[in-house]
Amino acid sequence: MPTPAKKVPVRMCTGCREHKPKKELIRVVRSPEGEISIDFTGKKSGRGAYLCANEQCLAKARKTKQLERALETAIPDEVYEKLEHQLAQGSESV
Repeated sequence: MPTPAKKVPVRMCTGCREHKPKKELIRVVRSPEGEISIDFTGKKSGRGAYLCANEQCLAKARKTKQLERALETAIPDEVYEKLEHQLAQGSESV
């Protein structure tokens, strides 16, 4: 009897609202202290929201304030700028 395939965790992008494998998405986390940061390991404690690794999803999430709703807090411009910078770096390496 074949062994069952391991279940792949799926999360929804806050920008395009599509469900994708967790490893394809970038996690933005609000720590218990209220600090917003980008979580590349996916292991930081706190409330997380996920974004596709493209600028369109980030722009849409920013415009509709989906990240702020998901994390239940206001997000400073520096965090958006850091995300934009990271996405620009990531698309250059592809």
